Amino acid sequence: MLAETIKNRRAIYPDAYNQEPISKTEVTQVLEAANWAPTHRRTEPWRFKVFHSEDSRNKLSTFLGEAYERSVDKPSAFKRKKMEQKAIQSGCAIAICMQRDPEESIPEWEEVASVAMAVQNMWLTAQSLKIGAYWSSPKLIAFFGEHTPLAEGERCLGFFYMGKYHGELPQGTRKSTISEKTQWL
Repeated sequence: MLAETIKNRRAIYPDAYNQEPISKTEVTQVLEAANWAPTHRRTEPWRFKVFHSEDSRNKLSTFLGEAYERSVDKPSAFKRKKMEQKAIQSGCAIAICMQRDPEESIPEWEEVASVAMAVQNMWLTAQSLKIGAYWSSPKLIAFFGEHTPLAEGERCLGFFYMGKYHGELPQGTRKSTISEKTQWL
C-alpha cells in the first residue's frame, strides 16, 4: 500500500551503502517516476544530471571537495573528505536541477515545489526497489555549473545519492501527530 511505502521511506546515507551496483534500468525507473510529478502549467521544471559510472562519480567527488573549500570560511579536512566520499560511496549520484520557466508564467516557488515532488517520487521508487537514498543540498551547489554545464535559467538544488544497503530501516518518528498540525474549520 502506498501509505506504508510513504511511512517507511527513510534517508539512507552513503556511508551505509554497500558496493552492490545499481543498474541503469533501476536508475531509469527512479527517474521515470520523477517525470510524473505534479507541475503547474506543465512547466516540468525538473532536470537531472546522472553520475552513474565510477569515473563520473570520482570526478564529482573531486569537484565536491574543491567546491566545499570555496564555500566555507574555515574549511575542515574532515568535512571535505566526508563531502568527497558521498559520491564515491554511492552507486549513483544525481544532481537535482530546476529549469526556470523562461516566461516566468508561474511563481518560482511552484517550480521548486514541483522539483521537490519529483524527488519524493524518486525516493519512493528507490525505496520500493530496496535502494537507499538521501537528498543533500550543501552551499557548494552554487558552484555546480562550473563542473557540469547548466542551461540558461537552470540551477542545481542539491544531490540525490543512491546506494544498495544491508540491514533494517530505522523506525520512523514524528515530533507530533497530524492532529496537532491540523485545524478543521
